[in-house]
Amino acid sequence: MTYLSDSISQLIWHLPVDITFLAQQVRDADLMGQIQRNWGHFVQSGQIWALLTGLIIGYMLKSLTSYG
Repeated sequence: MTYLSDSISQLIWHLPVDITFLAQQVRDADLMGQIQRNWGHFVQSGQIWALLTGLIIGYMLKSLTSYG
């Protein structure tokens, strides 16, 4: 049992210092509203076209460079 407790204490000792984000207060709990606003900005800014273009070109390159 000593080996297990030593392992756990070593694991806890090496945790990052900025783990305090778990104790912060939530200012805007409207998660679905945030997702909707961010998706709207993603589409409005034209980033969706860059994503789709990258996916298509990536798939074409993968198809051209794979065997069989």
